[in-house]
Amino acid sequence: MNKDEKIYVAGHRGLVGSSIIRTLNSQGYNNIVGRSKSELDLRDQTNVRSFFSEEKPDYVFLAAAKVGGINWNKTNPAEFIYDNLMIQSNVIDAAYQNSVKKLMFLGSACIYPKVTEMPIKEEYLLTAPLEPTNEGYALSKITGIRMCQYYRKQYGFNAISVMPANLYGPNDNFKPDHGHVIPGLIKKMFDAKKANYPVVTCWGDGSPTREFLHVDDLSDALIYLMNNYDEPEFLNIGSGFEITIKELAELIQMFVGYDGKLLWDTDRPNGTPKRVMDNTKLFNMGWRPKIMFEVGLKETIEWYVDNKL
Repeated sequence: MNKDEKIYVAGHRGLVGSSIIRTLNSQGYNNIVGRSKSELDLRDQTNVRSFFSEEKPDYVFLAAAKVGGINWNKTNPAEFIYDNLMIQSNVIDAAYQNSVKKLMFLGSACIYPKVTEMPIKEEYLLTAPLEPTNEGYALSKITGIRMCQYYRKQYGFNAISVMPANLYGPNDNFKPDHGHVIPGLIKKMFDAKKANYPVVTCWGDGSPTREFLHVDDLSDALIYLMNNYDEPEFLNIGSGFEITIKELAELIQMFVGYDGKLLWDTDRPNGTPKRVMDNTKLFNMGWRPKIMFEVGLKETIEWYVDNKL
């Protein structure tokens, strides 16, 4: 990407999109286009086509998606599969129709089977059943990967796909029922501390493990790959850092300064028991994450204090 070429970041106000813009700006890319959902509903094909026809971006980061935690996925599967299929189908097709030089599609680590070998290699996709609680979201993301591959194969469109690990960082969704585990726990701990609640209830038994990646590390990897990767196979983007949900909750409790007890509600689902990705292909290209987990977690908590409390 040349510094003066036009870059469209779809989902520019979200966790990932806002980080992409911060990182692009820090690297000297300033010709960036973004539209809020109220300005451009990406589920609307006509409006998406008009936007691309008028703006003619050179590069597209497709970071827009309907996302949420276990409960939100489990109770709203129709919304997750419909909204995400519409968003990505409209953007990918409009980008191709308007001669975009390159599009990057962001998937999710939940595309992989519920039970599989660890660490998870890219080739494990579709080798076993998915985690039922987020199957709708996962199926939409798998379709997005295939759409990029098929548009490349049939039309020669330069579309690449990446699969980030579990993300965290500033500008996340801190609603406990809607957001992911880290922002949800941060808000729960602060709410309990403020109200002097003696107990915070956490879902499951705390045994599942997750690999977490700071969103600014992800953005750095995305820009690196946009400039250096042009293959049909999707790539994992992770940190290699793995922690149990119980250890994570205790770490957040310590950083927040909450003195109560943690209660684990085993009637609630755990989700996938273990998820850590094999990042060998990406790391062999020369990219590595830079933000240590505890440092990034503290910064995320500080951002929440400054912007949400």
